[in-house]
Amino acid sequence: MSEKHPIIAITGSSGAGTSTVTRTFANIFRREGVKAAIIEGDSFHRYDRKEMRQRMAEEEAKGNRHFSHFGPEANLFEELENLFKTYAETGRGRCRKYLHNEEEAAPYGQEPGTFTPWEELPPDTDMLFYEGLHGAVVTDKVNVAQYPDLLIGVAPSINLEWIQKLIRDKTQRRYSQEAVVDTILRRMPHYVNYICPQFAVTHVNFQRVPVVDTSNPFIARDIPTADESVCVIRFAKPKGIDFPYLLSMIDGSWMSRANTIVVPGGKMELAMQLIFTPFIWRMMERRRRALGLA
Repeated sequence: MSEKHPIIAITGSSGAGTSTVTRTFANIFRREGVKAAIIEGDSFHRYDRKEMRQRMAEEEAKGNRHFSHFGPEANLFEELENLFKTYAETGRGRCRKYLHNEEEAAPYGQEPGTFTPWEELPPDTDMLFYEGLHGAVVTDKVNVAQYPDLLIGVAPSINLEWIQKLIRDKTQRRYSQEAVVDTILRRMPHYVNYICPQFAVTHVNFQRVPVVDTSNPFIARDIPTADESVCVIRFAKPKGIDFPYLLSMIDGSWMSRANTIVVPGGKMELAMQLIFTPFIWRMMERRRRALGLA
């Protein structure tokens, strides 16, 4: 952790909804005048799209049907840890972008599914913001989770997560149902061993839970809406969280445990604004004091 160069990390699997949290933070940063270095977790994959397909085919030929983006073999965990460490110490670091589609790739004159060259982060940023699969990953070789000042987990109920992935990949990426299901099955061991454990070390977890029938996610025709869900928000250390204020500001919210508040799904972004804006204020105040600017 670093007072001069704080780090916020959002961690969650593909289809979990981390983009909603990122959008909320982008609004907070813009409103509060915070200059953040934005890091996408996909940029720390080890292989580009073509290389990954080749590696998967090679591993499957060896009998390994569980080679996936969720595991250490397909990612640059050491480089991610080094970025967090270097940024916390100096406010600097190196990053790149993964170009998901033609729209993202066009300005760089590259093919979709490739990486841009490594380059230095912009100078004089106020904090680092990471969104991806492994913002809190811990293995026998790396401990990424030790560096962020604020760790946020996004983990919808598992059937909802699968519904979101199935519908997104079929409609936006034109994958077949069979291909998406195969991806879910291939990732399962790494999901259990590298994704789920992160939510035990996060500071705050957001879990969207549908209140409609999702018992068979593989036949769902649409994603349950926010109004068809509730959001369970768990704080690892609830001391200092003003729960009475949150309950008064978020209509329909209630406490399920001493460290857990439940809000209507449609109020999730409002809850994030109310919860995290004070975090940003405190981070910026500590940063100014540490730099001798306060």
